[in-house]
Amino acid sequence: MPTTESLSPTLALAIELMRRPSVTPDDLGCQALMIERLERIGFHIERLPFGDVENFWATRGHHGPVLAFAGHTDVVPSGPHVHWEYPPFEPCIDDQGMLRGRGAADMKGSLAAMITAVERFVAAHPDHHGKIGFLITSDEEGPAVDGTRAVVEHLREANERLDYCVVGEPSSTDFLGDVIKNGRRGSLGGVLHVKGKQGHVAYPHLARNPIHQAMPALDALVREHWDAGNDFFPATSFQISNIRAGTGATNVIPGDVEVVFNFRFSTEVTHEQLRERTAAILGDFGIEYHIDWTLNGEPFLTPEGELVDAAVHGVEAVLGRTPRLSTSGGTSDGRFIATLGSQVVELGPQNATIHQANEQVRAADLDDLSRIYEAILAKLFVNGTAKP
Repeated sequence: MPTTESLSPTLALAIELMRRPSVTPDDLGCQALMIERLERIGFHIERLPFGDVENFWATRGHHGPVLAFAGHTDVVPSGPHVHWEYPPFEPCIDDQGMLRGRGAADMKGSLAAMITAVERFVAAHPDHHGKIGFLITSDEEGPAVDGTRAVVEHLREANERLDYCVVGEPSSTDFLGDVIKNGRRGSLGGVLHVKGKQGHVAYPHLARNPIHQAMPALDALVREHWDAGNDFFPATSFQISNIRAGTGATNVIPGDVEVVFNFRFSTEVTHEQLRERTAAILGDFGIEYHIDWTLNGEPFLTPEGELVDAAVHGVEAVLGRTPRLSTSGGTSDGRFIATLGSQVVELGPQNATIHQANEQVRAADLDDLSRIYEAILAKLFVNGTAKP
């Protein structure tokens, strides 16, 4: 591996962040490292701890629209180290030029690219138009309650303006910049509890098997056509992720069954409508049940406009290719930020190895990503794209 002194500022910072095993919700000094860099270039820092989660909101500038970079310092657990070719928290650049280690793609590489992009931009434009922000949490990979969600509510109560937001989630598929996420589907989770009557398998007439009762109803939910999607979103999907029942004995009919499921839904249907239609379908089967619902996030969409145009321009200017807009994939903290009325895009490195052993990105991609972020700033705040 090259020495730290021979690395670009972006790669050196990424490696320094990756060395900290900040498994959610721990931060382990990652934010302090970022804050130190930001304070050097004139950012005002507001630390916002909620519960066991560390967050901060940093701003530079006083007038004009606000562009925030958003991301998280927490990572998912590495799992058994035996499955890693290199230790997960000892980052290195291999002979193929790949930066390897937990957080390389999701998303300490993006955080480093954001910091160095802003450092160069401020050095070139110390009196820049507009306001630059950083919204950083250590709770994206966990419950996501005391992180960005809580910071957004704080900003809302403070009447803090946030016009544009670039989230550093790994959006790219086959190569850097091939995809920009300009929206996400909504996520509605549910736990269905169907009540039966426990009994001996040899005397089923004395029992009521909740599994048998639930199966036709679940089949109907799976077969339901919830919507057809639209130009921006695929059709809403219903997926069962777990079914639990039984006492552990093979000769006992269980007294209840629990079914965990999730809707990923488009803007063609609301979460209230999904709940109502689910209840109507289950009602047709005469089962005794209740559902515990969890709304994980509403769908959001940023149509083509100032931020999307600036992000597309940044990729084209640095890489010479035009990215594709997409709303596919899971949820991100963008769902909370969008509730402020902000234009939100997700733009980051390849996502092929996120949450896996041997997570990695092309080291050179992080330097290119930093230049893309800098080009977005220039497009909005130097070339006059941002609306006052």
